[in-house]
Amino acid sequence: MRLFDLTSRVAIVTGGNGGIGLGMARGLLEAGARVVIAGRDRAKAEAALADLAGEHAFLEADVTSEAACRQLVAGAVARFGRLDILVNNAGSSIRKAPEAYTEAEWHAVLDANLTSTFLCCKAAYPVMKQGGGGKIINIGSMMSIFGAPYAAAYAASKGGVVQLTKSLATAWAGDGIQVNAVLPGWIDTDLTRRAREQVEGLHQHVLSRTPAGRWGMPEDMAGIAVFLASSGADFVTGAAIPVDGGFSSRA
Repeated sequence: MRLFDLTSRVAIVTGGNGGIGLGMARGLLEAGARVVIAGRDRAKAEAALADLAGEHAFLEADVTSEAACRQLVAGAVARFGRLDILVNNAGSSIRKAPEAYTEAEWHAVLDANLTSTFLCCKAAYPVMKQGGGGKIINIGSMMSIFGAPYAAAYAASKGGVVQLTKSLATAWAGDGIQVNAVLPGWIDTDLTRRAREQVEGLHQHVLSRTPAGRWGMPEDMAGIAVFLASSGADFVTGAAIPVDGGFSSRA
């Protein structure tokens, strides 16, 4: 459908060289967008990009640095001439009891998940405003809704992503920029595979709690990315949308 056609649009996907980010990047490419994948691991990115269709590029960036975020946006514009879509997917987690966190570990998770989202949005804003508008998709989490004893820093950061999303949506609506958050459930990625190793019983808990009866896959994130990046979502802003197989709807 033309409503969801992203031909001629340019996207940046941070952390797009694997997992949820790669699943979203594939969806955007299939819808016709040109995609810049940003990350710190060039070798991993080259492996991921090898089988991607469509017009794409990789730019190395540490998105916890404001200067690097500005350079990323400038690099995307230099490569493809514009910027229409930003997916803030880069992030990390340190799983341990809250009282066991060091201050450095706390800041590392907050910076990777929340500060990076703010800095990338801030860098993209003037380019999108000058171009007449844009779409920003921030990746929250089920931990934006629920708590977990091993995820204090992660949950705090992802809850912050949702509230940042709402604030930016209200601030930038007049500039034609829609800002929304996606809250993935338990998706089968490298990050959650490590979680299954560290959290006893997690795999069975996810299967029993999820009405869909399975873990999500990165490709399950493609459709929501295309929708929120398209003109079909021009009147959707400030939303936080679970994509979780019904996990958050179950009592």
